[in-house]
Amino acid sequence: MSTLTLIGSFLCLFGGKVFGGKGSACVSLVSLFLTSYLSFYVLLAEAPNFEYHLILSYWSDGSLSFSQFGFWFDSLTVVMLFIISFISFLVHFYSIGYMSGDPHLARFLGYLQLFTFFMIFLVLSDNLLQAFFGWEGVGLVSFLLINFWFTRVQASKSAFKAILLNKFGDCAFLVFL
Repeated sequence: MSTLTLIGSFLCLFGGKVFGGKGSACVSLVSLFLTSYLSFYVLLAEAPNFEYHLILSYWSDGSLSFSQFGFWFDSLTVVMLFIISFISFLVHFYSIGYMSGDPHLARFLGYLQLFTFFMIFLVLSDNLLQAFFGWEGVGLVSFLLINFWFTRVQASKSAFKAILLNKFGDCAFLVFL
């Protein structure tokens, strides 16, 4: 499900010149609608079940596995997955209307979809290392979204403040890692 938002983000960011603003808006809305629909389906079908999907195991020694890369689906993460995807769909829908005259709409929508991807990645993460990667991604894309109009001095100052506060959060996160 999160791969739909990642693919949509890459299409908007790297194909924005080809698609234009309206094409990027369509790509963005379709990928987020499908993500919301699939998360709703998983919510209805799999909510009471607990599932773990192992993607790869790294740094293992024989029968002892030190760390794994996978996604955890339980009732809480499935509910959060639906909330994130549905609210992100609504934010995208509103943003398309609000930013309709902006020549860089495709880049903005690509950033928003990348933010959604990292939020989903953070929620579904299996371990603290994956959660830290998701947290860093959310922080990076927050910086990019706040600094979207980088020619404005106040936007650059606000983005710097946001990344500075995010680094304080990173230090607290690493204490518990």
